Amino acid sequence: QVQLVESGGGLVQPGGSLRLSCAASGSIFVITSMGWYRQAPGKQRELVATIRNGGVRDYADSVKGRFTISRDNAKNTMYLQMNTLKPEDTAVYYCNLYSRLRDYWGQGTQVTVSS
Repeated sequence: QVQLVESGGGLVQPGGSLRLSCAASGSIFVITSMGWYRQAPGKQRELVATIRNGGVRDYADSVKGRFTISRDNAKNTMYLQMNTLKPEDTAVYYCNLYSRLRDYWGQGTQVTVSS
């Protein structure tokens, strides 16, 4: 079993920054990819960013140039550095790990961008 725990969410003013963390633990053997998704009220969950083995990164168009995904393999931890935050970035952010044809999800962390 794999456990994912997110942290780092909170309330921030427009233009501010936050750094999310996702710590993975449990029976982790092969990680194909890790990523961040978000879900705003009344909307479907959407991809924010992913990082695959070899360090290949993909971003949603809405966050390109503002968000950076990274991963510390030694710590089994993934990060999302979010800069120049906008009110439309407000959502619950979920950590995802894809391994051996299975998706694992964290419980989510709330990010609210408001003045």
